[in-house]
Amino acid sequence: MSRMGDVLTGFHAAWEFESESVRIRFERGIRTPKLFQALGARDVPVEAIAGVTLTPGRRGTVVLRVVPRPGADPLMDAAAGQLKEGCDPYRLVLPADRETLAEYYADEIRALLPDDPEQRAAPAEAYLVAPPQGPRHFKAYDGKASFDGTTVSFRWSWTGASSAKWKAGDQRYPVGSLSGVEWRSPEVLEGHLRLLPRGEATPPAAVQPDQDPAAVVFGLGYGPVHESLPFAAAVLAAVREAGPAPEPVLAGAHRRDPADIADRIRHLGELHEAGLVTDEEFSAKKAELLAQL
Repeated sequence: MSRMGDVLTGFHAAWEFESESVRIRFERGIRTPKLFQALGARDVPVEAIAGVTLTPGRRGTVVLRVVPRPGADPLMDAAAGQLKEGCDPYRLVLPADRETLAEYYADEIRALLPDDPEQRAAPAEAYLVAPPQGPRHFKAYDGKASFDGTTVSFRWSWTGASSAKWKAGDQRYPVGSLSGVEWRSPEVLEGHLRLLPRGEATPPAAVQPDQDPAAVVFGLGYGPVHESLPFAAAVLAAVREAGPAPEPVLAGAHRRDPADIADRIRHLGELHEAGLVTDEEFSAKKAELLAQL
């Protein structure tokens, strides 16, 4: 593809063209979308590309866009078409006077793609674009989500979590127990991140995310796109890499800090006094918490 190291610089990003890949480097600045800043840089091999387009943009610009193959990028799989146009990492917006140069590079990329359209659009058997390196944790409205590369953990907050989640307790999900991730943008009315246990292609429709211990919900300032989407993509990539695994272990059985246990029993008592937890549920959950000491 052209001369190695050729660079095409646009607004918020620069594309560096190598012999078999495009390296996308995102700028850092107050006008650069936070998602781009979080991604930093991405290497897109030619085999991950289904096509390339060049179209007129707004206010004297042109837009060069690489179309990724289905299943080639965990970030785009997790986003599932929910990203706004301005946050699409595969768009390079350029001044209109660079249209000729952009067309040159578009032709260079097209020349490396298979002639058969069906072959170009065929789903990739494995992720070809590396998942984002971070963040591995973020704060949702009803708890904190963290991921260490092998296990996703949800720790519920005192103020935001529903009684159903407090009854279930903090959750730990090894990636081998999962079949996928459902991400709904925090920019819609009811955003959330939900883990799909292996054996469940889709979550039960009757279970709302705020009642599901396998989900965290977003709110204003909680779970923003630039934090929750890279997180979802990293988990999704780890799930695919893990392949088949034993039955899921949904709730953590690890020993906890005694002070943490005491706090949770105290909060459980408050739920009990408020009538949100029955006598039987209070006794059973208290015994479960004490057993973890």
